[in-house]
Amino acid sequence: MRSGDDEAQRSASSDVGAATTSGGGSRQGSLVYSADMGESSPSILRRWLWQIGGLSALSLSLFGVLYWWDLRESPLPLWAHYTAFDSGSITDATSSLAGLIAAVFGIVITVVSIIVQLSADRFTGVTRMFFSDRLNLTVLTFYIVVCVFGVWLSPSLHSEHVPRAALVAMLGFSTVGLAMMAPYFGYVFWFLEPMNIISRIRSRALSAVRSAAHRDHGRFQSAQADVLSAMEELTDISSNSISGKDKIIASGAVDALKDFALDYVARKSSSNVAWFAIGPQIKNNPDFVAMDPESLHELEQRQTWVEWKIMRQYLGIYNEALATMRDINYLIAIDTRYIGEAALAQKDSELLRLVYRYMNSYLRATLNAKDVRTAYNVLNQYRLLVEAMLKGGAPDTALEGLGYMKYYGHVSFDQQLPFITETVAYDVSTLCELAHGLGLEQEDDMLNEFLDLDRPLPVRAQEKGLLGVRKAQVKLACFYLANGDERRAQKIAIDMKDEPYERMVTIRHQLETVRSKDFWEIIDRGRNFEYMPEEQRSQLEVFYRWIPEPRHSVRQA
Repeated sequence: MRSGDDEAQRSASSDVGAATTSGGGSRQGSLVYSADMGESSPSILRRWLWQIGGLSALSLSLFGVLYWWDLRESPLPLWAHYTAFDSGSITDATSSLAGLIAAVFGIVITVVSIIVQLSADRFTGVTRMFFSDRLNLTVLTFYIVVCVFGVWLSPSLHSEHVPRAALVAMLGFSTVGLAMMAPYFGYVFWFLEPMNIISRIRSRALSAVRSAAHRDHGRFQSAQADVLSAMEELTDISSNSISGKDKIIASGAVDALKDFALDYVARKSSSNVAWFAIGPQIKNNPDFVAMDPESLHELEQRQTWVEWKIMRQYLGIYNEALATMRDINYLIAIDTRYIGEAALAQKDSELLRLVYRYMNSYLRATLNAKDVRTAYNVLNQYRLLVEAMLKGGAPDTALEGLGYMKYYGHVSFDQQLPFITETVAYDVSTLCELAHGLGLEQEDDMLNEFLDLDRPLPVRAQEKGLLGVRKAQVKLACFYLANGDERRAQKIAIDMKDEPYERMVTIRHQLETVRSKDFWEIIDRGRNFEYMPEEQRSQLEVFYRWIPEPRHSVRQA
């Protein structure tokens, strides 16, 4: 690329590598928690029991071997010799057993309380989550039962009778309680890992949606509250992680919202119509209270309150991450595109339009912040979303999205951010090429929108900023010529009839100079904006024959 906009593209592309890293980091985080959480509960329990059993067996085997060695000359069987308890000497040992298990229980409670409290300071709902887990409750119940059992066993011993069965049981319980400590601490640390907490919250929300399908009308309200609570917990995790510069956890929370949204959209069509009414338990939520009653009613009619809330959370996170953690902005744009593609697969036109509204809101926030790099990457996701609609049989909806892209191209030009306008131009040009390849009847409308992009303002002082837009249009004209569509190429030439000839010569020179499709830095768009394949570049000569050369000018091409 040789144009004066190289610096702008380098600036934009310099953060694209970071965006790729963000996506990679997010995916890595997702793999971590999916690998852990992907195990079924029986599998986790089985592994945990094997650890306890292994430690207990190792300890008892060591004791048994040494005990046998000492008594190898005894005529009594080993077990009979061991259980020949003496009532006079066993009393102190039994009291010690009761005290020992109580001390172990105290250590477990202390350590677990500290760990849970530290996690609860970072993540909302951790305490409730911990005490709703069956394994945690089972372990705490076990220690309490064994402590009470030991208390009652101690005074039951007297000179006439030793309750051997109860005493052996107490020995077994104490052995398990001691052997359980290390594996249980490992389980608690695993349970409270941030990515596992995130996955558990998402699963809870999805479980509420699934169970709502089998509930009566009155119980829909509690399920709605559970889903709303889960969304806001994930948002809190993301916001706290952004504040703490913890990109992996923030990315995991953002991805969890997307994963829930995709699962929800896939099963949405089978939901009871009562689910889509905003119940009293969630109507007082600040996001819903702030809405105009008419808009709230439309949200119910369109059956999109869940998706609206998810992307509302995204918008809040997006605004918070602007200029502080751009990787999260890119990830939100990617995940919103995924939701749009899921809506396309389900033919949910209302959700598609909602996705547009939020993508537009991302762009508006980005332009207001004058963040060129973020806008560059968000527009890439916007283009991919419109491409999916062109390929997915929704060309009219795609045309609507293209119109929004053109609008924000104009807005960025008004705000003197010409590189964003150029980015829109090259993205729209790519969409026109795709529409041509698909043979869509909306192609002419798309071309008209494209040709209107370079006339946002009749301000002569900013005309140089439109050089990149004109280059994108010349590229498209050459594409049409290379594919035998002379009519549309001539239409572009006619649109350029009033362009200063010197500027057209500059455009041709810059397009002919770029010979490599790869930009000299890492970018996620795959190719240099100004690159044209040889068969397309060779059409420049044909196109420029249609450009009138003023008599007083000297050809410089």
